[in-house]
Amino acid sequence: MESRSVNIHEALISQCRTGNRQAQFELYRLYHKAMYNVALRICNDREEAEDALQESFVSAFGHLDQYRGDSSFGSWLKRIVINKSLNLLRKKNQWVVLQEELPDSGYYEWEDVPDHRLTLEQVKKSINLLPAGFRTVLSLYLFEGYDHKEIGQIMDISESTSKSQYNRAKKKLREIMCKDVKYG
Repeated sequence: MESRSVNIHEALISQCRTGNRQAQFELYRLYHKAMYNVALRICNDREEAEDALQESFVSAFGHLDQYRGDSSFGSWLKRIVINKSLNLLRKKNQWVVLQEELPDSGYYEWEDVPDHRLTLEQVKKSINLLPAGFRTVLSLYLFEGYDHKEIGQIMDISESTSKSQYNRAKKKLREIMCKDVKYG
């Protein structure tokens, strides 16, 4: 089954390389929801996420000759979406410059959140309240599956800064969620 879906994508990609608009629309249809969610987690704004998504697809279709098939098309496209989203944050001066810092000495445990079930909406709202730099590192690590070395390369920070920002993001998120649980 897996090889079958890859063959379908290979055929679509080949058609897209020839400028076939119908094939481009089909690739867009297959990936736009997932890629929009990636952009939204980074941008934290629906309109900016839509802008990043549009720029990403335009860039992807314009540079399909650079897609070598070493990874899935989705992985390749996700990297473009992440880069476009980060660039959009930088352009809009929403980017928080991450300073080199000593790594945190402790690890933050999620057990500190009171024994209360949070809804998915409450967790999303809490993540959206994080500063842009914290939210970006947290999203890239937890949701997109990048390790700290890769995050460092993507964001042009050191691996230790990525780890530090991730730990600080978890601490801040825990504070936000505890406050939400306590005060509703």
